[in-house]
Amino acid sequence: MDPMYLALSLFRRRRYDKCIDVCTGILDKQPLDQAAWCLKMRALTQRVYVDDIDGEEMPEDDILEDHAIATAPRPGTSLKVTEQPKTNVLGSRPRTATGRPLTGVARPGTQTRPGSALDRLRTARPTTGQSARAIRLGTAVMLSQKDGPFIQVSRLNLSKYAKDPRLAKPLFEYLLFHEGDVRTALNLAVQATQHCEYKDWWWKVQLAKCYTSLNMLREAEQQLRSACKQQAHVENFIRLVRIYIRIDQPLSAVDVCTSGLELFPKDVSIMTELARLYETMNDTPSSIKYYRIIVTEDAMNTEAIACIGMYHFYNHQPELALRYYRRVLAMGAHSAELYNNLGLCCLYSQQLDLIVPCFLRALDLAMSPEIEADVWYNLSYVGITAGDIELAIQCLTLCLSSDSSHASALNNLAVLHHKMGRTNLAKAYLASAKGMEPEMTEPQANLDLLQNE
Repeated sequence: MDPMYLALSLFRRRRYDKCIDVCTGILDKQPLDQAAWCLKMRALTQRVYVDDIDGEEMPEDDILEDHAIATAPRPGTSLKVTEQPKTNVLGSRPRTATGRPLTGVARPGTQTRPGSALDRLRTARPTTGQSARAIRLGTAVMLSQKDGPFIQVSRLNLSKYAKDPRLAKPLFEYLLFHEGDVRTALNLAVQATQHCEYKDWWWKVQLAKCYTSLNMLREAEQQLRSACKQQAHVENFIRLVRIYIRIDQPLSAVDVCTSGLELFPKDVSIMTELARLYETMNDTPSSIKYYRIIVTEDAMNTEAIACIGMYHFYNHQPELALRYYRRVLAMGAHSAELYNNLGLCCLYSQQLDLIVPCFLRALDLAMSPEIEADVWYNLSYVGITAGDIELAIQCLTLCLSSDSSHASALNNLAVLHHKMGRTNLAKAYLASAKGMEPEMTEPQANLDLLQNE
């Protein structure tokens, strides 16, 4: 079998490691084979490729922020002025440390994994086509050394490769995804955009990716606006929405989503962005409205189902919330958070025989001390509901053993010790809770009550 045909077959079957080995064998015999060089470059890229459309992290505050106009924006025009005090009352949504409401599933802006590919790279690419095999004379940069880098980036002649669209796009993706060299990729994209006379919308989107990684948000906005005029693509609208969220202009992001829905009616991706926006802006009814439309269009959308279930739970309808969470469970999702929510729904809907098994399953699936602490904290409500104060204290103590900075657990532990007559110990726990999270209102209110006794 022809080695090149074998390499192409392995690439189509996503067996990238074997494809790289076959291409390496071809390049050992013919170092200037551009087809094998390009295929190996694409295989290396696909092996580490990360799509950040559903994995991009939204930093709360940029270090070099030069887009701020006013320190006190008008109400309803900023995502940073919608924060509310954290409370533990059923019916109020709990919030993360950054102030955004907890959602039904993990989504962009809710988790950060330092050192991961998403932390290093914030890009994605649409599918690109490659021409047929064409063997031409290469350059010195193609002659990679054994046990060394595949491509010597410092020796790349970017102006030469920018003129060849068959090599420019794979090379750009290799530089951005595999090498993580955003500046070199940006230079290649700039020259390729100039060579095509600014008529290729794909290069404008790639420029926006690079500008976003370099925190040049206004430049990225201009490129995406131009790309949307040339080619109406769902990805272009979503990336433009993310830019406006980064520069704290939610109303502009809503306008972009609305214009996108006019071109792509009932598109699930755009409606999901719009529902997240309304949820972040504390417009829960509008958010749930779009989540219900999403479920109508895509019955397997886990995020929409879980968010609707959470909405019903915090509106004193645990029976309805239980139905939605059971639907997520039937779809094959198994996580500590899901079983924790199932346990809480069973607790408040009086299905007592399922409470403890759900929480035990959540503890078995907990992958981090923070999640385990939250499960123990919720399990303490089982003891409080049953009137077993000692069990509740034991659960809260185990919560603090997993996460010593859990302010809500410290506050509840103080209240339970106060009921047991241990006033001094309660004051100590309340002081600790106030020190852990000064923005919480419960510890200070409880301290004032104890002072007046």
